[in-house]
Amino acid sequence: MFTIKEFEKADIDRVIIFERELRKEEPDTYYWEPDETYRKQLEQSFDDERFTTALSFIAVKEDKVIGRIDASLISSRSDASCYSAYMDWICVLKSERHQKVAQALLKALREKCKEQGVGVLIALMANNEEAQSFYKSVENASIHDTGIWIDIQ
Repeated sequence: MFTIKEFEKADIDRVIIFERELRKEEPDTYYWEPDETYRKQLEQSFDDERFTTALSFIAVKEDKVIGRIDASLISSRSDASCYSAYMDWICVLKSERHQKVAQALLKALREKCKEQGVGVLIALMANNEEAQSFYKSVENASIHDTGIWIDIQ
């Protein structure tokens, strides 16, 4: 069995191990290594005011992180009520999938969003078949767009 908890600074070592395991299980999916620079950035994010709208949860099984979800409240003056949030990432170790871990992470995020007054959670969908199957199974959701990434240079 696993538990869901908010990702805290004290969890960074376990999250780094999780991310390294992701890369071993799916080397064609993740193209950068969670190195010391990444660790320092994670540590600093917990003290950086730019991350006050960050919402992050981890799934833990036997003291090992097996999944993670990250989102952010959207604070835009076009939506002055901060009614929306953006789900940036959801991932579960391939060896732990099909155990309802992703659904539990999404449930925790939805509950936190509801507490924050968020009414809609927006996510860009990964294009692989397994991810598409997951997104299509999410209750009370509809698929609208796929998204565009624009580099700022």
